[in-house]
Amino acid sequence: MYTKATTPEEVFAAAAGRADDLRKLDTLIRETAPELKPYILSGMLAYGPFHYVYASGREGDWAVVSLAPQKHHLSLYICAVKDNSYLAELHGADLGHTSTGKSCIRFNTIDDLNLEQIRHIIREAAEWWKVQPEPVAPPALV
Repeated sequence: MYTKATTPEEVFAAAAGRADDLRKLDTLIRETAPELKPYILSGMLAYGPFHYVYASGREGDWAVVSLAPQKHHLSLYICAVKDNSYLAELHGADLGHTSTGKSCIRFNTIDDLNLEQIRHIIREAAEWWKVQPEPVAPPALV
């Protein structure tokens, strides 16, 4: 679900009945990795901007961690890699009652998550971010 949110409050409003869970995860991310500065990216809560370059030469800017409300669930994206695999994919079996893609962790409520494991991969993602060659400044911190 794409939102046109430009502030955290607009992202929370888009989450409707899941806003409290989104707020709790926002707090968890900010406390776990304060160096990953928050901003809004494509209508999502985002933390830790970075610049990427594919082997093909294509490049862009994205966030190490982002959080978004979807129509039927919430999504937590961890766009950091270890040993050529995304962290969410590597730790998928330990994350709780979730559905995991390469970098996406889908869940219904915060109670579905193994929060200690979520904290662990957020810390791991923050460590990965610190060694990236070209961190970028977010468009506007929130």
